[in-house]
Amino acid sequence: MAKSNKIRVLVADDHAILRAGLRMLIDAQPDMRVIGEAHDGNQAVEITQETNPDVVLLDVTMPASGGLRAIPEIIRHNPNTRVLLLTMHAEPAYLRTALAAGAAGYVLKKSVDADLLSAIRTVQRGLKYVDSELASGLFQEVVGGEAIGNKEGGGESKILSDRELQVLKLVAEGFSSREIASRIYVSTKTVETYRGRFAEKLGLKTRADVVQYALDVGLLSAEKFSFSRRPNSSSPAKSNRISRVKRTTRS
Repeated sequence: MAKSNKIRVLVADDHAILRAGLRMLIDAQPDMRVIGEAHDGNQAVEITQETNPDVVLLDVTMPASGGLRAIPEIIRHNPNTRVLLLTMHAEPAYLRTALAAGAAGYVLKKSVDADLLSAIRTVQRGLKYVDSELASGLFQEVVGGEAIGNKEGGGESKILSDRELQVLKLVAEGFSSREIASRIYVSTKTVETYRGRFAEKLGLKTRADVVQYALDVGLLSAEKFSFSRRPNSSSPAKSNRISRVKRTTRS
């Protein structure tokens, strides 16, 4: 196959060793080659605009900007480029969000040796590809459009309603159901209903899962998450409570 006809691949991952390994694997194929590397989502968007690759191989979780946030930008500027997610995340939340955002495929890192090259060839032909571990009824549901909804906005907004998205963000920020109910002027029971809905749609089982997902899709920044929203031990509120207890004890 002539060099000009090879599938041109951009590799985006924050681990240099993994990028080097992927480059060796891809460049060893007679029908594809790596034309560039990126260490985060922002750089992937920039290099895609400069090089117009056939396929962008994109990690989900990267510093500064992850793959899920980069997908819409890549497609907006390069509509003919196919985005293939390569990730360790096997949770349905990530698969659904990636495909809803416009990704053409989703491969787990543990399946690289068996599936990656086939996935690159498949998405380059204009088809969808999902790792065999996830390619079940869930894949049919997402590709069929039932979980995608409208075509505007980011991937997570296509899956969740505005209220479910709002509650998810507040849960990720550490608010309880009662506190969320007070903030958005609904009952605690209603908040629990929204929590149940987004958990079921995205397959998020714990608050840690919710936080990681919110970080990866850009609903929550790492800087904001690094600071607790609750008063610390030296806060005026807590100090006043302690003083009241001491006065009561002395009396």
